[in-house]
Amino acid sequence: MHGKRPTIASRHGMVAAAHPLAAAAGARILAAGGNAFDAAVATAAALNVVEPYMSGLAGQGLATCYVAAEKAVKVLDFVPRIPAHFPVERFSRRQELSRGGAPIGAPGNLAGWCTLRDAYGSRPLSELFAPAVALARDGFPLAEFNVEEINGVSGELRQQPAGAIWAANYGIGSQPARLGDILRQPDLAGTLEALAAEGPGLLYGGALGKRVVEHVAAMGGSLDMSDLLAVKPEWKTPLAISYRGHSINLPPPPCEGFQTLLTLRVLEGLDLPSRTRDGLEHLDLVLRAIRLAAGVRIAHSVPTPARIAELLSDTHVARLRARVLDGTPIDGPTEQWTPPATPAKGESHTTSFSMADRHGNLVCVTQSLGAVFGSGVVVPGTGLCLNNFLFWTDVNPASPNRSKPGAVMPICMAPMILTKDERAVLALGTPGSYGILQTQAQALVQLLDYGLPLQEAIEAPRARLTDGRLVTVENRVGTEVLQGLAARGHIVDGSAAWTMKTGGMQGVAVDPDTGALTGGCDPRRDGYCVPA
Repeated sequence: MHGKRPTIASRHGMVAAAHPLAAAAGARILAAGGNAFDAAVATAAALNVVEPYMSGLAGQGLATCYVAAEKAVKVLDFVPRIPAHFPVERFSRRQELSRGGAPIGAPGNLAGWCTLRDAYGSRPLSELFAPAVALARDGFPLAEFNVEEINGVSGELRQQPAGAIWAANYGIGSQPARLGDILRQPDLAGTLEALAAEGPGLLYGGALGKRVVEHVAAMGGSLDMSDLLAVKPEWKTPLAISYRGHSINLPPPPCEGFQTLLTLRVLEGLDLPSRTRDGLEHLDLVLRAIRLAAGVRIAHSVPTPARIAELLSDTHVARLRARVLDGTPIDGPTEQWTPPATPAKGESHTTSFSMADRHGNLVCVTQSLGAVFGSGVVVPGTGLCLNNFLFWTDVNPASPNRSKPGAVMPICMAPMILTKDERAVLALGTPGSYGILQTQAQALVQLLDYGLPLQEAIEAPRARLTDGRLVTVENRVGTEVLQGLAARGHIVDGSAAWTMKTGGMQGVAVDPDTGALTGGCDPRRDGYCVPA
């Protein structure tokens, strides 16, 4: 209406995901009597089919959940450890871990999905995987973002040693993919059916796992069966702060989401609503707070609970807030530890989806393959595209945060649940590599400081900071604002009105008075909300 998306709301269930067919798969489970945990599994499996370049059962991820029966927020961490025999000494730059066998880490997503279902779901795996199996076997027409992503990497991946297998799996011929082309994945359909029948043990120690390990070894990777057997998703207590009367909950370290919380702690002491929304003062303060928080996160990799408490303390936050307000330009890294003048790193390809049910459960999942199609390695006959998560290890020999074989892996994801007066009111997450830790804070400012509805808050202009002083700002904020930011020391790229560099956010809000569920989805990608 009036050029905007309608408000998508329901009393019974809501799914917001990065592809309409995946959101529909989750909503179908809710409509059939499943709960939000069941819907999360169905949505995740369907995303494996309809956005195979973003995530899949061979990826890794995190979930933050509100469990209504327990009146508690809980985190499920399904990011496996770095392989025990990862030869970190062989590498000195992240770019050496881009494609092929070397960057492949253990698949964690399947274990995470099954743990969600086993702990709180109510439907068998065969029912939850059924929509994904049908989509994989029957095929689905490619949408705009599908075409963009496939064509964007097909030339590169076809040249890789495993390029022919990848191209055959995704039906990539000599011609570019076109809108409406049908993508069928029969091997993936068979794998999902076998997993539904035999359970996750088929991958973690079974015949499927053996095929994965053998193929990774043939591609020069370090993953072995001991790494698969060691995959154990872990329930954790979330890290939380208070912001504008809400409790913001997200995964604790080694998740790096504490950067988002630190940004919000700094901003809470500033009177943002007195500044014009999306104006110079609003954006300058937020961008400065983000860059400072990123620097703190990089300097304190995988902090202990005691160190986290110190970093989020009033004393430390007050020092950062004073630095935000002093007006002097802020220069520094935003991703990993880097020596001076190191250029910004590449993008990741991740997905985030949120759902809520009539019982009061909320689930927010963020998961990834790493880069576009991960490692680019598809295990023959399985339809499984493997991740390149070891690209996100720190292999710089000079870095104080250099990764170690068998160690936990810091990960830049931040699926969050917001509560108010001990009631869950929002599930929100986004993809975007290290931008995740930046853009979710920006969306919450739009929601909680400026009072925008969820969909409008997601659509509001966002920015992505990279190393040094560089910041990409969606130019819908206006030329005067962009010029003002440049005058204050930011190096501004304002060339796009909408860019996926600032994420692809999905969320579900709950009205605490009526219980109405409202979905929000991101037009920067193929986001869609489907009510149940």
